[in-house]
Amino acid sequence: MDIVGICGSARSQSFNRMVLNLAGECMPAPMKLSTMEWGDVPPFNADVLAAGMPESVRAVRERIRKADGVVIVTPEYNFSVPGMLKNLIDWISRGEDQPFHNKPVAILSATTGPLGGARVQYDLRKVLLFLNTAVLVKPEIFVGNAAQKFDANGQCTDALTRDFVTSQMKAFEQWIVRHNRLNQPV
Repeated sequence: MDIVGICGSARSQSFNRMVLNLAGECMPAPMKLSTMEWGDVPPFNADVLAAGMPESVRAVRERIRKADGVVIVTPEYNFSVPGMLKNLIDWISRGEDQPFHNKPVAILSATTGPLGGARVQYDLRKVLLFLNTAVLVKPEIFVGNAAQKFDANGQCTDALTRDFVTSQMKAFEQWIVRHNRLNQPV
């Protein structure tokens, strides 16, 4: 099962990137995570789109299209979706061949505060609902106080966090299987 990971933080040592790596470690054997780098996607501009889809955007769209599922791990900026992640989604959503259409998606978030990014997940779910994705509803994963849950090497030191992420990745595998079974042509 080919799973693409998107980190909503551009910072190389972000806690969200650590959680994305943890999700890859916690996936059941049939799943394999590859993290997509997307820092070269330009700011969305309809004039640029009118001249043709940028190659960096085309590559991201194709990678999502080929994946069996997408894991998005993102911080919460000002109670909502980080601007760069929203920009990426805005680019991906352009065109008639929408790669997020009917795509299974799991969402996780991490913050240094106690709530773990609950508000970003609700806003991100609204955006993904509009794109007709198949977002996994439960279990929801909010990694609060993330600075206390990872060591200097980015490894999760909190057994409960690892257990929560493992339970979501198992549920995501089942979600993808069920989703694919229900959407097979008759």
